[in-house]
This record gives sequence, structure tokens and C-alpha cells, in this order.
Amino acid sequence: MAETSKWREKIANLKNRKTEAQTMGGTEKVVKHHAAGKMDARQRIESLLQGGSFTEVGQLAGGEVDAFVAGIGSLNGRPVAVGCEDFTVKGGSIGRAESAKRYRIAELALQERIPLIMLLEGAGHRPPLPDDPPSFRTPGDLQAQADASGRIPLATAVLGPSAGHGALSAPLADFTVMTEQASIFTAGPPLVKASLGEDITKEELGGPDIALHSGVIHNLASNDESALEQIRTWLSYLPSSAWQAPTRLQDAEGERNVNELLDIIPENPRQAYDMHDVINVVADTGSVFTIQSMFGQSLITCFARLSGRPVAIVANQPQHMAGSITVEAADKATQFIQVADSFHVPLIFLTDNPGVLAGSSSEKAGILRHAGRMFLAQHHATVPKIQLTLRKAYGFGSTAMGMNPFDGQTLNLAFPGVSFGAMPAKGADDATGADQETRKALREAELSSGYRSASALSIDDIIDPSDTRNMLLQGLEIASSRIDGAVNPKQRTVNL
Repeated sequence: MAETSKWREKIANLKNRKTEAQTMGGTEKVVKHHAAGKMDARQRIESLLQGGSFTEVGQLAGGEVDAFVAGIGSLNGRPVAVGCEDFTVKGGSIGRAESAKRYRIAELALQERIPLIMLLEGAGHRPPLPDDPPSFRTPGDLQAQADASGRIPLATAVLGPSAGHGALSAPLADFTVMTEQASIFTAGPPLVKASLGEDITKEELGGPDIALHSGVIHNLASNDESALEQIRTWLSYLPSSAWQAPTRLQDAEGERNVNELLDIIPENPRQAYDMHDVINVVADTGSVFTIQSMFGQSLITCFARLSGRPVAIVANQPQHMAGSITVEAADKATQFIQVADSFHVPLIFLTDNPGVLAGSSSEKAGILRHAGRMFLAQHHATVPKIQLTLRKAYGFGSTAMGMNPFDGQTLNLAFPGVSFGAMPAKGADDATGADQETRKALREAELSSGYRSASALSIDDIIDPSDTRNMLLQGLEIASSRIDGAVNPKQRTVNL
């Protein structure tokens, strides 16, 4: 009986410690946080995961309430690792305990080969006090996240102000989303004022208008729940790790003609149209998830499904700069292609562009370097690739989009009437000072360039636009042994 009493005392002590650890920053700070329209850290984790599935890790770390909640739970029926900064405790800042827990959750995610999700709202590292013990040499959480990159999916949501060390989880991630009231920056307004004398608000420094248009953050969400839902959706297209293949949905739509494309795509190559309409018609109904729509808008990157198979689509957007490849568009495509290749998601390129964006401002921004990086990512991707040219593709714009032969395409296709070449005929006229007879010959060559490419097997086939979805499905079926077979993480040796 005495032994039982001792166990009860120990268990009561444990319960008290865990209850204390879950108080976060106290009632007053938690209520204030809720009043700002935001969930607290534990509510965010509970909302993200399936009910009751969260197993907390490091709850008693540091011997006091700390500013980071971490653990493993179930999402979409699969285990995921989650780390969430708690703004109600010391502004979500990072001390010794928080730093150790951040490393531990990233280490655990890679070890167990499950996705890692970081939820950010914190002030970065807090400076040590004079009486704090010295920190011994230990691995850092960013090192662990870097080791996990390309091995497990990494997603980050910025749900409030995020600064310094903690904010760096965003650019290291494969997918990032922020809420309308969030901000992200290297250093906050007080430090900027102290070091540079610049008066600036956190919104002006790193609010959505800055973070999304600079490409630091991919997507915008209206609130916490919307941001968490986007992470759920993004993960649904990917396997749990690079040691697995993506999951194909059963009982999905099969082949069907897409006659709508004849009305969506103008025959005149100078007339704009919305490539989103093309993608939505071709993909499984309601399956398209667009990434980074506010950055590099002359190019679309999105996940979708074709007969239940996840695919990664890279498409020129004729509504913006005629679909030219800009510095921003190339950067967006490079990262997206690498993520798709890392997790074995087939790539589909929908090409309709006048080339890489020319001009002095584009050259000053280093367009050749950025477009070159996009080409390297595309060329070295080993997943099945299907390329379809809709109307035109000129110069390096065709190369970066995977149109040239010997880029590992499963199928390389085009619509009738496409125009290929080093540059449009009008540009060739002016560049070469061609006479009238030569100008006519250049135009005729441009009009027949698709059939000349097909006759030389530079492309595999010219297809009726109504057959687009069916041809893409056939291409995926041809590559099914690679898509559904045994997989392993990719070896990264190319220098981007």
C-alpha cells in the first residue's frame, strides 16, 4: 500500500508539471492572442492534425514553460512532425530549450521519414543573460532542416511576426504560406531603427505585399485555418518521403476529349488567353493547387491530378508578358521543378512563350543566369516529363521549358500550327536585314516549323488539341513503371 502511495505522489507531480507546461504564456496573454483573431500554438496544432493524434515531444524541456511546442501527429491519415512557436511565451523567441526541441523535431522527421511542418510566430533568438550557462557545441535546427531537404517534404506557415533565426525555416522549406496579418523579416523594426536609422513598420518590412512579391513566401491565406488547410492540400500531392512514390487516387476520372480548348486558345499567337483555363479543363475536376501565383506571373506552377495521379505542371502564362520567362518566373520554376523531382512527381510542361525576356532591365537582373538555372533543374530532373507546345516557343524559352530533344521526355508534343525557332520571323527580319524575298521565306519556315520538327523527330507528334488530356494520360501510363516502381532519394550533384 505504501508503494502505491508513492506512485500516486509521483504521478500527481508529473501531472502538475505537464499541466504547468500547457499553460503557455498564462491566461492574460493567451486571451490577448485570441482577441487578435489568431489561434494559440496548441490550437494550431490541434486544428492541423486529426483529433487526438498529437504525441508531444520535449514537453518538459528546460524545466519551465518554453516557447516551442513540438511532436508527431496524423494528417491525411499519415504521420507528420510539427513544430510550433508559441508567441505567448517570451514572444515565441528561441532559447536553449527551444533550440534543442527545434533540432529534435527535424531530426525525428528525417529519421522516421515523415513530413516536417513548422508554424512560425516568434522573435528569433533571444540574447543570453549574464548568468546564463555557456552553450556547448551542438547541432543547429537549420542544419537538420537542410539535411532533410529533398528527403522529406518541408512546409512552413507564417502566422504572425517572424524574425531572425526562426524565420529562416521559410526559405529552407519546399512550400510556404503566410496569413494576411503575418510578417517575416531578417530583423524587426526596432533593430532596423537601431542599426540603420530607418523608421518602418513590420508590414512595410515583411508583410504579404513584400514577402509574396519577393518570392520569400509562396502563398497567401486569409487566416490561420486557411493557411493550415493549404498545407494539408499541398501534402496530399506528395509522398511522406523521397523513399516513397506519390499515392494515386482510386476511381478517378479517365480519358475524355477537351474540345473546350479550341475556344480557350486563340489561333492568333499574339492574342492572350488564360493558361489557368487550359489547366483546369485538362486536369481532374477540382484537383489544381496553384503555388506562388503572385510571383513570376508570366509562368504558372501548380500541382494537379490526371486520372488520380499527382502531376507537377509548369506552364507559360500568355496573359503576363506574353508568357516570357522572366527572372522571377525562372526562379519560381527552378525551385518547383526540384521539389517535384525530389518527391517523384511527374512533370508536365505547357509551352507558349516568345522566349526569355529581353531588354536592359532583364539583362541587369541577370536573366541569363536565372534562366540557365531553370534549364539545369529541368534537364537534370529524372522524373517522367511530358512537354506540349501550344502555339509558339522561341530561343532559350523553348529549351528552359524542356521542348528540345534529349531532355528525357516521355512524350514531346505540339499542336498544329506551332511556331519554333531561334526567334520570331519578324525579329529575324530585323536582326539580319533581310530583303523581301528572304522575309517571305522566313515567315513560311516559321509557319511550317512544327511539321519540320515532327519530320525530323525533334518532337514525337503533333496532336489535335481536343486529345490533350488523353495524350497526357497515355504518357503517364507509358512511364507508369517509373512512377509506381521502387524509388529512392535523388543524388544532387548539379551546381545551380
